[in-house]
Amino acid sequence: TLAKVDSVANRRQAFARLRDKEAVGNLFTILGPRYATRPGGYLRLLKCGFRAGDNAPMAYVELVDRPAAVAEEVAE
Repeated sequence: TLAKVDSVANRRQAFARLRDKEAVGNLFTILGPRYATRPGGYLRLLKCGFRAGDNAPMAYVELVDRPAAVAEEVAE
């Protein structure tokens, strides 16, 4: 939601959390415009069982509406 409006204040807030200039740049140049019209629901959580050792619940986290080229690269 923060990356929908590209402003200095929003970039500073994102950097305060992420602490990575490249990640903030990608957030505002790639992901912000991609999800600008979407009101919410940016992530998909897929439960994948429990971790061995401490039995903590595990899940895969992925962005919805990601480009097909990225999905194919990840699948390979």
